[in-house]
Amino acid sequence: MPVRTVAMKVAQWIDRLGAVWVEGQITQINMRPGTRTAFLVLRDTAADMSLSVTCDPDLLRTAAVPLQEGSRVVVYGKLSFFTGRGTVSLRVTEIRPVGIGELLARIERLKSLLSAEGLFDPRLKRPVPFLPNRIGLITGRASAAEHDVVTVATQRWPAVRFEIRNTAVQGPTAVTQILEAIAALDTNPEVDVIVLARGGGSVEDLLPFSDETLCRAIVSAKTPIVSAIGHEPDNPISDYVADLRAATPTDAAKRIVPDAAAETALLRELRSRANAALRGWVDREARALAQLRSRPVLADPLRLLEQRHEEVERLRAAAQRAVDHLLTGESTTTRHLREKLAAVGPAATLARGYAVVQRVSGKDREVVRVIEDSPPGTQLRIRVADGAISAAALGSQSLAPRPIRKDS
Repeated sequence: MPVRTVAMKVAQWIDRLGAVWVEGQITQINMRPGTRTAFLVLRDTAADMSLSVTCDPDLLRTAAVPLQEGSRVVVYGKLSFFTGRGTVSLRVTEIRPVGIGELLARIERLKSLLSAEGLFDPRLKRPVPFLPNRIGLITGRASAAEHDVVTVATQRWPAVRFEIRNTAVQGPTAVTQILEAIAALDTNPEVDVIVLARGGGSVEDLLPFSDETLCRAIVSAKTPIVSAIGHEPDNPISDYVADLRAATPTDAAKRIVPDAAAETALLRELRSRANAALRGWVDREARALAQLRSRPVLADPLRLLEQRHEEVERLRAAAQRAVDHLLTGESTTTRHLREKLAAVGPAATLARGYAVVQRVSGKDREVVRVIEDSPPGTQLRIRVADGAISAAALGSQSLAPRPIRKDS
């Protein structure tokens, strides 16, 4: 038979095989950008045998736990024969981590669930008191975590007091004992903060602190809870739901208990800064007052009044001079008018020897202008410069008219 016939028959025979679950360790991952197929090599952990595996790249990208070379997995797929190259590979549609990977995947699922419920929201975090009255400590009996928390806290603040509850911190009974300790400390009115402390360990050792029941109990507690589990790389779910996360038990002691020496130094510094600020403020205000006092209006407050007084005096003298000048001028004008009036008035004329003759008729007096106005016997009043003369007309004499001179 030709190669193609054999290849087709082998492909048909392999295609009749059903799907299968295969467990192994990933030793190689080849996932090129832009391709629709990812290539893996799955190796048997107990024998020197391997199997080629193909899958959709999205299956690797969306895995609950990041897959990398060395990860132990269980894959579900079906064998297929590629006639072009004559190779057999396992086309998988599902990949599940096993061992540590399975635990991590379960923790990730629980973390996603609690995060979706909002239990990681920073707004739910209760503030830790600056100087707690009594610290509740939940840790293993005679553990290094207990020694670190108590020693560091006492060194920082010698008067600190603890309410210690020793429980199992790993194993099947750890969650139950920790829940009982949290409930007891949470109901104690003297306890202001609760610390969950444990040293580092493997994922299996720290698994109780990722228990859903414990995490929900931490959220529902009324007393602030500090999670100090493991070392810096360790991140159980209790770190996310606790009110405060500490990298280590020693870090927890530093974050919940203030350093007496540092606080004393801070108080001295603040007192010194306050004194300096107060002195500076007093100096500034003193300089401002000195500047105000040095201003002319405050240094010699009567000077302005004196200047105004002098100005008023000058204005008053000027007004007096103006009034005097006006009065003098008006007096002169009045005198001139009086002289002019006197010059043209009857008194001046009378003073030159003239007289005014009036005809007396009862109480009426009429000026005699012509002789016809005073027939003989008419009672007359003759006014001269210094008085008046009563007289009677005895007769009259007409004067010849003055000839009119014609100019040549």
